[in-house]
Amino acid sequence: MPVFQLPIYLDLFATAMFALSGALAAVRRGYDVIGLLTLAFVSGIGGALLRDGFFIASGPSAVLTDPRYLYAIGAAGGLGLVLRHRIAKLDPLIAQVDALGLGAYAVVGAQKAMLFGLNSAAAILIGAINAVGGGLLRDIITRQEPLFMKPGQYYAIAAIVGASTFVFLRRYDLVPTPEAALITVLLTYLIRALAIRFNLTTEPV
Repeated sequence: MPVFQLPIYLDLFATAMFALSGALAAVRRGYDVIGLLTLAFVSGIGGALLRDGFFIASGPSAVLTDPRYLYAIGAAGGLGLVLRHRIAKLDPLIAQVDALGLGAYAVVGAQKAMLFGLNSAAAILIGAINAVGGGLLRDIITRQEPLFMKPGQYYAIAAIVGASTFVFLRRYDLVPTPEAALITVLLTYLIRALAIRFNLTTEPV
């Protein structure tokens, strides 16, 4: 199966934006610099660490062997400190970048699982975890209920739909990998963007 490779500059940018969301969460909770950098780290690459550490034994994760990811996280942490008094103004930008990154990381996680020969259900699970794992670890560290487990705007649902779309398109070889990845990213972004725009939310059971 041809491999979709997320361009490194987009990967680093998305990582930095996820990390910035973690840094701003630390500012809101009154953490110190160490706490801020810790939340930036887990928010930025937590999904990849969960994917590679718990689900796929493939050696050290690329986010730890390539120093550019740590530089991006460090820069995001510094930016969070500088802009900590303008948190509210940054939320819309971060939400849009997050929506794009959600689909891209769902693709990366699902594809990696498929390349390891895992079944479709496992690939969808790993794709979704890759997409939302950073937020999961952030919430655990800050002693909050994980956001994706509570009623709220479509987030985990968007990641699951995205991962499912990619797996379906590639498992049955309906379109080439790059096109499947593009469709997945656009669909995931659309679901998330519409949820933000119209406040589409899940309901409690």
